Amino acid sequence: MPIVAQSTETTDWVSRFADEVIEESERRAPGKPVVVASGLSPSGPIHLGNLREVMTPHLVADEIRRRGHTVRHLLSWDDYDRYRKVPVGIPGIDDSWAEHIGKPLTSVPAPKGSEHPNWAEHFKAAMVEALAELGVEYDGISQTEQYTSGVYRDQVLFAMKHRGDIDAILDQYRTKKGPAKKQQGQKPVDEAELEAAEGSGAAAEDDGSSAAGYYPYKPYCGQCEKDLTTVTSYDDETTELAYTCSACGFSESVRLSEFNRGKLVWKVDWPMRWAYEGVIFEPSGVDHSSPGSSFQVGGQIVGIFGGKQPIGPMYAFVGISGMAKMSSSKGGVPTPADALQIMEPQLLRWLYARRRPNQSFKIAFDQEIQRLYDEWDKLAGKVADGSVLPADAAAYARAVGTAAGELPRTPRPMPYRTLASVADITAGAEDQTLRILSELDPENPLASLDEARPRLDKAETWINTQVPAEERTVVRDEPDVDLLKSLDDQGRESLRLLQDGLEQNWSLDGLTHLVYGVPKVQAGFPADATAKELPSEIKVAQRTFFALLYHLLVGRDTGPRLPTLLLAVGQDRVRKLLGA
Repeated sequence: MPIVAQSTETTDWVSRFADEVIEESERRAPGKPVVVASGLSPSGPIHLGNLREVMTPHLVADEIRRRGHTVRHLLSWDDYDRYRKVPVGIPGIDDSWAEHIGKPLTSVPAPKGSEHPNWAEHFKAAMVEALAELGVEYDGISQTEQYTSGVYRDQVLFAMKHRGDIDAILDQYRTKKGPAKKQQGQKPVDEAELEAAEGSGAAAEDDGSSAAGYYPYKPYCGQCEKDLTTVTSYDDETTELAYTCSACGFSESVRLSEFNRGKLVWKVDWPMRWAYEGVIFEPSGVDHSSPGSSFQVGGQIVGIFGGKQPIGPMYAFVGISGMAKMSSSKGGVPTPADALQIMEPQLLRWLYARRRPNQSFKIAFDQEIQRLYDEWDKLAGKVADGSVLPADAAAYARAVGTAAGELPRTPRPMPYRTLASVADITAGAEDQTLRILSELDPENPLASLDEARPRLDKAETWINTQVPAEERTVVRDEPDVDLLKSLDDQGRESLRLLQDGLEQNWSLDGLTHLVYGVPKVQAGFPADATAKELPSEIKVAQRTFFALLYHLLVGRDTGPRLPTLLLAVGQDRVRKLLGA
């Protein structure tokens, strides 16, 4: 049984949009399925900013389903968009791919070595797999299939017939200034601060204007397949259309009523689809929401097609915190597949669910992921004991499952930072990993690593791909004799107190109590004395003691949490390295 989100909570943005969408759908199309939409262009790696284009309507659609309504989440693959440029950093391509610029994405060869038939299918594949892991239910629509099969033929002919009306709307914006340019000296946008709407159908293109007049339709050339074409004439009665291609010099006349090799320009294509599909809700990125943008202009053009503009919240940027260059996605920007290698789908869903669409946030690939997991586990604890706030409960419910049920989860979710430390120290050795994890809680030992998966695997991947080699933990093979000889009486006494308590306290909680307690005992306080009962000097003594242990065990000032490190090293080896 899925956990039902609290639809009555006024601070929950998903519920508020669901209320609005249901009401609007009943007004526009009573008794019909509620339609929400997303659009993605597989022009390259589909990154974590683009994921917001899908997750925002998914979360709203899922809330509507939880309430018993029928919903269609349309995901338009804009695979009939033009190939605009050769991306940098994509394995399996070279400068020769420049010859395909201007062709539909489905007519461009996939990178060398790909098992997919074309460029679009190659980059769609990873996103399809990621959406399945995330539990996103949608109806996929290939715009190549829609246009080339003639599904939109009537809409194309209608747009051409009403081109004067469309041109008049566009002309209102042609003299207006576009979005402000970045001023000289302005702080550059970080490469990892991803524009959520980039590649979602917003590819730069002309609006259909030319010396021959305004035509909202762009043919792909019958000889070179490129869209570097200009319509030179069109007859409304016969639908006879003539065009020339500036790329290869080809020209021809065709009957548009029988011609399926072209598409409406973007600012007309998008509102046409709103009307054709009856879309009630579709978000858009900040680049679509500025004055004169495609969303604003589309809100007027959609009326020509007899439709209405969807409810369309603007969504903000999704940033990236510290992704290692060695593991960044092909093309240099991290994708949902990259994120799902190091985090469970529940956590990734939660990051999108807990923030309103107009709030930017970052997805952590660095040490911050450990803090995020701590926060997530703390939230799960509050849900379990009933102390969670309603809005947090709703975000949690949307993260762990959908209206169809809960997502697969780790049976025994141990702390991510502990799993990462163990994976770091053991270098993935399963026998050692199981030994350490089973000793974390001796009263309830882990019987199999499968109980800790997939979280264990995600943590191990994070260690192997995101933590630089110089930050990895290497346990000493032999004691640091010089350091041990240099210790004063207090230092030697601290090591003796620790070793005396190892056997009795050999668990995660026990060792935590022990390592923090040694400096307290040396100062004449009980080992379980609280911070309020202790002078500030104790914290200094603890830091000094911890640094000594790290130097003796791993030869550095810092390292994984000491209780985890001690468990990983094992009692016998700890005693040896501490000079027993």
